[in-house]
Amino acid sequence: MGDQATLQNYEHRIFKRLAESDLYRTYQDAFRNATGLPLRLVAVDEQWCLPEHLDNQSPFCEKLNLCDSACQACIATNRRLMEEAKIKGPVSCGCFSGMSATAVPVKLGSSPVAFLKTGQVFQRTPEEADFQRVLGTLRENNFVPDDVDTLKAAYFQTKTVDPERYQSMVTLLISFGEQLSRHADDLATVQDGREPEAIAKARKFIHANLDEALALPVVARHAGLSESHFCRVFKEVIGLTLTEYITRCRIAWAKRELLRPAARISDVAFKVGFQSLSQFNRSFARLCNCSPSAYRTQRIDKTAS
Repeated sequence: MGDQATLQNYEHRIFKRLAESDLYRTYQDAFRNATGLPLRLVAVDEQWCLPEHLDNQSPFCEKLNLCDSACQACIATNRRLMEEAKIKGPVSCGCFSGMSATAVPVKLGSSPVAFLKTGQVFQRTPEEADFQRVLGTLRENNFVPDDVDTLKAAYFQTKTVDPERYQSMVTLLISFGEQLSRHADDLATVQDGREPEAIAKARKFIHANLDEALALPVVARHAGLSESHFCRVFKEVIGLTLTEYITRCRIAWAKRELLRPAARISDVAFKVGFQSLSQFNRSFARLCNCSPSAYRTQRIDKTAS
């Protein structure tokens, strides 16, 4: 298994355990019942997909026919929302149809492993002109509804929520996102039959202290193993040496920080735990095949397009 695949596999395991946890399922039901909004927990790399008949889902969103035939405007909004949430934290935006959408990151240490997503509601009552504009956008994106009248009815059946009330709902979601992040940290230290508890403890310590010096003796001590035993087990389980793993975690963090236009590259380097700018630049180029400044330019241009 490749280095990146190893890390992704680990994060997917944490995501799956979060999604199946009683904590998430209980809150999901309570949030849906109390607010009338849908709520999903999605992986950081999940492709755009709306499940059929999701509780409280907008009938209009469901009529856009899910996954393969979802219009490009929906896909673009979803991608932008999740990209911004990785960088800025909790984010709300308006989609092409005029509905609100919100993503709240759930983190393991400093790295997002999932997003809580809600929305699919209007914050003002839509009018006929709004629907005609949306219909034009759909057609521009090669989405031709079989029955415009049915689609229109679904559009106007979508829930409208007062902006102040919607923000209160988002505040509740942000609070739960923080709680779920703490639960992710706990899950990382619980033996699940596939990863030794000592290695899970080491990962948790690493993610919580990426901005600090992470010497082998310190990490091994937190794992409860001798240095030699820790090095052997860590490499067997993770597929990377401790140094390689820490470097990749720091670069992943740096990628998010670099998308803040005002952040200086040298400040990013030290913030994520590198001891020198030259070390950061070498590591970034080796893992990303470009310089930090080139990465920033490419990603910001892509997000803006």
